[in-house]
Amino acid sequence: MTLAQQNKVKSSFVVMNEKGLHTRPSTELVKCASSFKSQVTLVYQNLSVNAKSLLGILMLAASRGSKIKIEAEGEDAETAVKAILDLAKNKFNIKY
Repeated sequence: MTLAQQNKVKSSFVVMNEKGLHTRPSTELVKCASSFKSQVTLVYQNLSVNAKSLLGILMLAASRGSKIKIEAEGEDAETAVKAILDLAKNKFNIKY
């Protein structure tokens, strides 16, 4: 078993933003995920996308109340998942 396989972290969050995961919160999510070396994937309704891809996240078309699974794999996977959970809790830093 390689180190990367050992370091797989999974969690989930519920989209709290009124307008769901539209362009602005998705951009914040991409910025956050891109700051980590780990591969970060978001899963929603059988659709799995790279969290570092704005187009991918927008394809999820996740509305308010959607439960999104996060899977991260790599050396900083745990930190990456925690950062995304914090971001989601803060409504992706978006104030309407």
